[in-house]
Amino acid sequence: MKLELRSLQAAYGKVQVLWDVSLSVEEGQFVALIGANGAGKTTTLRAVSGLMPLKGGRILLQGQDISRMPSAQRVQQGLGHVPEGRQLFPGMTVLENLELGAQVRTASWQVKDQTLGTVFDLFPRLAERQGQLSGTLSGGEQQMVAIGRAMMALPRVLLVDEPSLGLSPLLTGVVFKALKEINKQGVGVLLVEQNVRQSLQLADQAYVLENGQVVREGSGQALLEDPEVQRAYLAF
Repeated sequence: MKLELRSLQAAYGKVQVLWDVSLSVEEGQFVALIGANGAGKTTTLRAVSGLMPLKGGRILLQGQDISRMPSAQRVQQGLGHVPEGRQLFPGMTVLENLELGAQVRTASWQVKDQTLGTVFDLFPRLAERQGQLSGTLSGGEQQMVAIGRAMMALPRVLLVDEPSLGLSPLLTGVVFKALKEINKQGVGVLLVEQNVRQSLQLADQAYVLENGQVVREGSGQALLEDPEVQRAYLAF
């Protein structure tokens, strides 16, 4: 399933954040969106998932214009979102949080149980802690729940916002390994991540966002070797 953003514009009130964002995630592709704080990366993901209105431009999912489609309907169409900060329900168990991710689907509980099994295969620690309140988990475990919750809706394109935020290098590695495994299963991934080097190493394609506009694009390897990207984001 292909995701296309065409000249997206978005604003918070009178403050425009996105001026002209165009990019695509081909079917099964791993795409990184990098840039400095305030460049508009999170806003881009929020606009794609319908959490904020567009001021201009179009969002196409498999050729269908979803620009004004409600968020829940976008999920039904195959779009998943792992938000920055995880945004779990801390007073609910791991299992309850995961099951919420399947609520927009009309599949039978048998199919949902199979999907739950897939999530537990991806994150065995969640199977061990499925009865535990999510608010008592470590940051890494909470991130696993957030990713698992999004996967419960069987997305074909997954938006992932700052998954390593606040995590140890060890747990960051676990989370990135899981994202790569999800991608290997044919799910397109659009990743926003503070660890630019690791993002570009994983990415088939990458885009650099500055002041709400895409200013560079290329393969992950090409941008890793780009002197301007190295100076700005890799401390070369």
